[in-house]
Amino acid sequence: QVQLVESGGGLVQAGDSLRLSCAASGRTCTKCNMGWFRQAPGKEREFVAAVGWSAGKTIYAEFAKGRFTVSRDNAKNTVDLQMNSLKPKDTAVYSCAAYLSIASHIHADRSFYDYWGQGTRVTVSA
Repeated sequence: QVQLVESGGGLVQAGDSLRLSCAASGRTCTKCNMGWFRQAPGKEREFVAAVGWSAGKTIYAEFAKGRFTVSRDNAKNTVDLQMNSLKPKDTAVYSCAAYLSIASHIHADRSFYDYWGQGTRVTVSA
């Protein structure tokens, strides 16, 4: 079992930056692909970004490209999401997730992710 704990959420103003972090513990998951998802009030959970276990490959949702950066530190078992130029519509609960992967392809589909954190709330005011 892999436990994931997010941190770094909070209340910011539009245009500000925020860095979220996800710490993994429990079963070693060095070959887990790690992703970030978000769920806004009244909406379904959506994919934000993900990074492969080798940290050499990343994928992003269209809205995240150019503003968000996902990275991981396998030595520390952490994955971060740097969010810049935040907008009110970025307001959501952000969760990190993981799944064990033996392939190079990274999935954006949440159904592939086996382990989930509780989430951290991000609120962006206008």
